Amino acid sequence: MIIIVTFVIALVFFYFYNTRKFNYWADKGVKHDKPVILFGNNAKNFLMKQSRSQAMEEIYWKYPKERVIGFYRSSTPELILRDPELIKQVLISKFTYFYSRGFHPYPKVVEPLMRNLYVVEGDLWKMLRQTMTPAFTSTKLKAMFPLIVETAEKLQARTINAVKSAAIIDAKDLMSRYSIDIIGCCGFGLDPDSLNNEDSEFNKLSKEIFNIGFKEFAVGVLKSMFPELAQNLKYFGRFEKKGLNLMKQIQDSKGNKPSGRGDFVDLLLEFKQKGPIEIESLEKSLPNGIPEKVTFEFDDVLVAAQTYLFFIAGYKTTSSASSYTLHQLAFNPEIQKKVQKEIDEVLARHNMKLSYYAVKEMTYLEWVFKEGMRFFPSSGRLMRVCTRQFTFDDINLTIDPGVRAIVPIQALHMDPKYWDRPKEFRPERFHPDEFTDIQKAVYLPFGDGPRNCVGYRLGLMQSLAGLAAVLSQFTVEPAPESVRFPEVDLTSDVVQSPKGGKLPLIFKRRT
Repeated sequence: MIIIVTFVIALVFFYFYNTRKFNYWADKGVKHDKPVILFGNNAKNFLMKQSRSQAMEEIYWKYPKERVIGFYRSSTPELILRDPELIKQVLISKFTYFYSRGFHPYPKVVEPLMRNLYVVEGDLWKMLRQTMTPAFTSTKLKAMFPLIVETAEKLQARTINAVKSAAIIDAKDLMSRYSIDIIGCCGFGLDPDSLNNEDSEFNKLSKEIFNIGFKEFAVGVLKSMFPELAQNLKYFGRFEKKGLNLMKQIQDSKGNKPSGRGDFVDLLLEFKQKGPIEIESLEKSLPNGIPEKVTFEFDDVLVAAQTYLFFIAGYKTTSSASSYTLHQLAFNPEIQKKVQKEIDEVLARHNMKLSYYAVKEMTYLEWVFKEGMRFFPSSGRLMRVCTRQFTFDDINLTIDPGVRAIVPIQALHMDPKYWDRPKEFRPERFHPDEFTDIQKAVYLPFGDGPRNCVGYRLGLMQSLAGLAAVLSQFTVEPAPESVRFPEVDLTSDVVQSPKGGKLPLIFKRRT
């Protein structure tokens, strides 16, 4: 009898605990779907029937006349933003209220590999952002561009050899290997040779990291449903040791001190040598309102975590964007001919050699790449967490700390309200005379504001160089198994992936 009573009490407690916030949006007059116990409005995602971006898209289109929509991810209130002005406030003008990404409700319990710039919050994020930004200036980019060109030439050679034996190539795999080699040479001062060696350590690690199994998916669901109870579960536990060891090997190869190459790891090791770094706090203020001074030190874990971030962010996002661009060009042959004509003419002016300045002249190629990222942005959504009570004056809505603000990028990129014939692949929409201010506000493949992608310029230039290298030598066509608009992998979260992880295309050598 005692067991039954205890069980009933536990069920009642769980019910009231899980539903305690279910009146949040109703009390504020924000339209939303009725939440259900355990799932909130997110049942399809939790049950692996939708990706998180698809869940945001569905609710976005369900309420086309609303500027904001309420949503519950389990018991956590989220606010989906449909209005460009409100998005601008969250990402830029009112950033001090929304500097948190909210991956960790308990920031003191963060697994080692997650102590990186993308995930961490507050003052630690600010220190990392300030120290890492100098690694991605235009001057640095120009200096490393010969390495990008060298890798792009290896990409050409690898593709030529592959076409000799088989015309159908997985563009996703090809551009992934290219991205890994770029990261190795530009970021770590190493040559992973992933283009030619499928068994390279970097290639194996990249496949392992993004091979999201049921365990990793379940950890993500549990952290959403029961953040207090699941705070010690590790998302990257399966390969934490291997990842830390590989990042340590990179540092050891440099003797744990800057090598003088000026690559990304050199920069981190320089700051590690400098000792304490002082910044003005984002989170703490003196009684007079002046920010407090706080100090941090780069320890081995912080260096390893930033190295790891550089690897996974640079590898996954750029390879996804460039391979999907090739995929769309295969289905749009007239656009492909036009961009090849531009590449041929620019290379002819530069002695048939890729260079920083040659790629900068390939304007139409850049439009093509941007259109590819409009169709299939690497990140289908952005998330920010309100850190202190904030009022959206335009709509007279006040939200509380802990509420998540969601920017549904994929939906915004395909909304006919902002884009003429959005389902048509048309690079000319990025011509300066046509690309409007409101389109700039909703085109967010690299994010916006202080927490935008710190390495977006490197990602853009390496992608354009890789595309130019391929398209100058090859024409791509759909393979028999190619799908015009690939479905999204339902387990993909931060970075979207095509279902099955492949984009097969026919590569034909240009005469």
